[in-house]
Parts: sequence; structure tokens; C-alpha cells
Amino acid sequence: MEFWSRLGDALLGFVQDTGIYWIVDKFTAEEQAWRNIIMIVVALTLMYLAIKKEYEPLLLLPISFGMLLVNLPLSGVMNEPVGDQIGGLLHYLYQGDELGIFPPLIFMGVGVMTDFGPLLANPKSFLLGAAAQFGIFFAFFGALILGFTPEQAASIGIIGGADGPTAIFTTIQLAKELLGPIAVAAYSYMSLVPIIQPPIMKALTSKEERMIKMEQLRPVSQLEKILFPIVVTIVVILILPSTAPLIGMLMFGNLIKVSGVTEKLADTASNALMYIVTIFLGITVGATASAEKFLTIDTLKILALGLIAFAIGTATGVIFGKIMCKLSGGKINPLIGAAGVSAVPMAARVVQKVGQKENPSNFLLMHAMGPNVAGVIGSAVAAGVFLTLYK
Repeated sequence: MEFWSRLGDALLGFVQDTGIYWIVDKFTAEEQAWRNIIMIVVALTLMYLAIKKEYEPLLLLPISFGMLLVNLPLSGVMNEPVGDQIGGLLHYLYQGDELGIFPPLIFMGVGVMTDFGPLLANPKSFLLGAAAQFGIFFAFFGALILGFTPEQAASIGIIGGADGPTAIFTTIQLAKELLGPIAVAAYSYMSLVPIIQPPIMKALTSKEERMIKMEQLRPVSQLEKILFPIVVTIVVILILPSTAPLIGMLMFGNLIKVSGVTEKLADTASNALMYIVTIFLGITVGATASAEKFLTIDTLKILALGLIAFAIGTATGVIFGKIMCKLSGGKINPLIGAAGVSAVPMAARVVQKVGQKENPSNFLLMHAMGPNVAGVIGSAVAAGVFLTLYK
């Protein structure tokens, strides 16, 4: 009898340690397990968009899986260490986010993978990149109106630039308590660029404007390509020292690419290292979206502000593109202004796709890369301004 009693107790303990029992037991209790169920559904939806619709799967799939793991009851993947008990796996990987390591490494990879030539060939692209950052400041003032602190508002504002690494880097230093919703919002909107941007672009431009074919860009010398990252690093960091981790790594990555003498370093930074950091950053960002932290009124405000700000940034970029189109006598396709947000190279690809729908012989990708690169620099500079003001 004692054996069967112990066996029964063991089986009962096993059942009570399952996530299924936790959901049933807590469904109507204070913990409200239904919140976990909602987040699991959200994670599976994002996973569907990444796999079936191929909406930036390199970003969205790790984020959605991290979100799934942290919201499965009793998984413990983000548990902090207590006494002699070790913490969860993703808690330790998350230190790369919290210590500000992963975002600059992502910027280094972006620098290696990005051609700054279109920006150098057409410096006016800087204006389009600057115009598209208007969404950042809209979100900043909007967040202040909604009751967030200046530090929180500055972190929320960066979402408007559709720049995940910069949003994480800024939030870690100014408003760590909002890292989960801000990071998920920033990366989700980056992933959903192909859905969010085209309707705005079409609403603000005519068919004739979308069909404009632009002249081929001038060739850019290697000397120009080498000097650009060095000069930008010196000038920007002298003015805004707080941008050093982001701008420094972005320009360093580009320099090892264009120098012509560090091919192996460039290959490692743009392939193995970039993918490794993307995996760790994505899955840990998703793991910050636990039900108790994510399903709040503040999160809804952040998501709404981020979406509106991103839409406004896209709109102001296109509107400024229309102004440049008029001033140039119809030589500039205003669609390229939409690439001024920092989602590189996704926004540039969207410009190419929308332009080719109207005119199959139209190739706007390289023209759009100029504003796109300018947007990356612009969002980092905006983050530097906020960090200088509020850190």
C-alpha cells in the first residue's frame, strides 16, 4: 500500500508541475492564465507571418519563438538566479541586450552589409533621411502628452524610426522598464514594413510620380568610400559622444568592407557573427514580452504611438520627396523618400517593389538606398540627442 500511495503522490506531483495544470488552476485566479494564452496566440500569429508570409523571418521568427517560450507556463527561460539555483537560459543571453552589447554588434553587421555608395553619389538623400525622422519626434511629444516621463518618451520615440537596435540601446539606458514592449514594437514594425508602407506611399503620390525613372547614379571612388565612415565617425561623435557605440560600430563595419584589405573580417561580421547576434537578440527580445509585463495599458499606448509615428515618418519622407521632385523638374521619384526610415534594406526593397508595379522597367533600389542609409544615421543621431538630454 505504501508503494501505491507514494506512486500516487508522485503522479499527482507530476501533474501539478505541468503547464496544463497551471493554466487550468490559474485561469480564474489572480494570475489570470488567460493572459498567457493571449500572448501564445500572438506569438503563433507572428510565427505564421514569418514562415507563411515571409515577413522578415530572420527577425520575426526568433522574436515570436522567444515570446512563445516565455509565455508557456513554468518554462522558466527568463528566471533570474535565486540563491544556488541558476537562472533561465534566456536570462543569461538577455544580458547581451541589457549591457548594450548586441545592438552595436548588429550595427557593425549592418555597416558591412550596406553600400554607402548611393548616399555618396547623391548627398541630397541626407535630406530625405532627415525628413523621415519626423516620426521619432512626433512619438516623443505624443508620449509626453500621454503621461510618460521624458526618458520613457525618448525611448518610445525611436520606434518611429523603425530601428530596432537603436530603440533597444536607447531604452536600456533611459527606460529599462519599458524594454519589452518597445523592443517588440520596434522589431515588429520593422518586419511589417511591406504591409505598412505601400498604402501610405500610394495615397501620397500619383501614378505619374510613381512611374518616374531616375538617372543612373554617378560612380563613387574607393577613396570616397574609405573616407566617408572615418569622417562621419569623427564629426558625429565629436558632436554627440553618446552615439559612439552605434555610429562607431556602423562605420567600423563599413570601413572593414570598403578598405579592401580585411575581406575575412568583413565576411565574418556580415555572415556568421551577424546571424549569431540576430538569433540571440531576436529570441531574447521576444522573451521580454511576458504576459504580465506586456499586456498593459502602457503597452497599448506604446504600440499605437509607434505605429502612428512610423506611418508619419514614412509620410514625411514621401512628402519631402515630392518637394524635391518639383524642385528637380520631375527627376526624383518621391517614392524614395519612404526609404528614409531606418529599416535597412527593407524600406528600400519596398520602394523598388512599389515603383516596379507602376513601371516594370523602373529600378529604384539603389536610389532608395541613399535615404535608407541616411535614415540609419539619422535615427542614431536622434538617439544621441535624447541620451545627451536625459541620461
